[in-house]
Amino acid sequence: MSGIDGLPPLREVIARHELRARKALGQNFLLDLNLTARIARTAGDLSGMDVLEVGPGPGGLTRGLLAEGARHVLAIEKDARCLPALAEIAEAYPGRLSVIEGDALRIDPLAHLTPPIAVCANLPYNVGTELLVRWLTPEDWPPFWTSLTLMFQREVAERIVAQPGSKAYGRLAILAQWRTEARIVLTLPPEAFTPPPKVSSAVVHLRALPEPRFPAPAAVLERVVAMAFNQRRKMLRAALRGLHPEIEDLLTSVGIAPTERAEQVPLEAFCALACAVEAARRG
Repeated sequence: MSGIDGLPPLREVIARHELRARKALGQNFLLDLNLTARIARTAGDLSGMDVLEVGPGPGGLTRGLLAEGARHVLAIEKDARCLPALAEIAEAYPGRLSVIEGDALRIDPLAHLTPPIAVCANLPYNVGTELLVRWLTPEDWPPFWTSLTLMFQREVAERIVAQPGSKAYGRLAILAQWRTEARIVLTLPPEAFTPPPKVSSAVVHLRALPEPRFPAPAAVLERVVAMAFNQRRKMLRAALRGLHPEIEDLLTSVGIAPTERAEQVPLEAFCALACAVEAARRG
């Protein structure tokens, strides 16, 4: 990769700028530029696309995204130490990389992006799940992005693609699979990172569907799923008791046994229950 973009290897960049990964920022750097290029390719054809990247660090994935033909990359980086390294990449790709220093949870990137937009990031572990939930639950659908290609701890990745009946199945699986096509496209061992985390990682690719798989009021579905899985060991008639006074009848009406537990209930049934709850409230 350094031969393609004329920039030095990442180990040299990190040493020159003294960029030791900080645990407090959830940082684990990928130094293999062949690997970062491979992750960029899993995002699909990026030509003609703006790409949002959160937590670029020294810019390994950033370089991969640009080398793979992204029209423009907007990188949001909280660690000011990384900005000089990112500035060198911007100089090598004139007009194609913009960097904003700040917290991705507090920055609205849309003013700096032009559709179509993809999101591709080695997310900091400490904010990854919260960012994903935000991207999956906007007020309007389809969202601003066409796809999300995101690295998580492998355990989180498995929760996103989990199926009913498994221990990993829960809120993340419902929110992701209701509105996207989600699949794990790459797994990485701890030794791929500096410093090595204690767990393996995985890259998940989520493609936004034009419409949700099944009709359901979004806010009600989110509340139903949150209540059901917050007490996943309880039967649904108990876990959802505070949702509606006639919850057992509503469960039965959509084909869910009140004695079932949340992890046994498929996405379609949760959507049907959300519709039934909404209709009962409207009376």
